[in-house]
Amino acid sequence: MDPISDMLTTIRNAAAKNKERVDVPFSNIKASVARLLKDEGFVSNYKVIDPKADKSIDRRGVIRITLKYTQNKRSVITGIRRVSKPGLRIYRPHDDIPRVRAAFGVSILSTSKGLMTDSEAKKQKVGGEVLCQVW
Repeated sequence: MDPISDMLTTIRNAAAKNKERVDVPFSNIKASVARLLKDEGFVSNYKVIDPKADKSIDRRGVIRITLKYTQNKRSVITGIRRVSKPGLRIYRPHDDIPRVRAAFGVSILSTSKGLMTDSEAKKQKVGGEVLCQVW
């Protein structure tokens, strides 16, 4: 089972149904992906909810992601795709990181310096595993 894929599928389905927010189980890597999505403007906000504060959630905690929509109620996220899977890992050097939708999208990479976007990885000249693409 792939928890990052589950998170991306949950976000994709919620955006297709015009949901206001979505809850995904907490992990550090999912929180980092949510932070990058917020920094790039694909989601409006995210919040880590502690299980001690709300007894109705899972003991690991929950990440509540608030989705972002345009003025005419269309989702900002038009597509989201998992690239590197547990069965087939995809690694790229900094000079071979793929562009997403002619630079209108973003790739999220797991590097030795943490999770970062494709533009930040090129700037720091560090490659890594291409986790997903969002456009």
